Amino acid sequence: MLKQITLGSDKVRLEPLSREHLPHLRGFAEQTKLWTWVLDNYCKSDEALTHWFEHSAQFDPDVQLPLVIIDKHSNQVAGSTRLFRLHKTNLSAEIGHTFIGEQWQRSHINTHAKYLLLKHAFETLGLVRVQLRTHEHNQTSRSAISRLGAQFEGIILKDQRVAPDAFRNTAQFAITDDMWPDVKSKLEGWL
Repeated sequence: MLKQITLGSDKVRLEPLSREHLPHLRGFAEQTKLWTWVLDNYCKSDEALTHWFEHSAQFDPDVQLPLVIIDKHSNQVAGSTRLFRLHKTNLSAEIGHTFIGEQWQRSHINTHAKYLLLKHAFETLGLVRVQLRTHEHNQTSRSAISRLGAQFEGIILKDQRVAPDAFRNTAQFAITDDMWPDVKSKLEGWL
């Protein structure tokens, strides 16, 4: 089971997602750009958000750690992210399901959040691989992932069903434990 933890830097705090955060996340529903590359705007209604929280975000504590991103300066919820698909035998996981409010995009939020998750994955959990994935056409996300120092591994064709007759191709990236010291150094230079 992934231990419920709070991670923090001088600018960002990652804390376990709880019901108390849902009203804050609900406020992101109207930021339509956030949902361009996501299957469903799960913040669109109280019912949708509750369903997402109960059936997706919390579905298996053995393989995922859903978190909210708090901007320490304003003490506001800036978004959500998670460490998931934990594979204990292969010592791997994925960082994803990340969305950051428009007012915090292209700021310190994503860099701090990813740094905290990667540090926890490699230095606390002892993982050897962390992958990050996005829609093949989401160039903003792909650039942000590359900027972190993740290695592009390729396009996974028809990786996810997005409609009854449509599939998404996924751009996949990874950071390994061998890469982590250089990635960590670069990120700490930016922090």
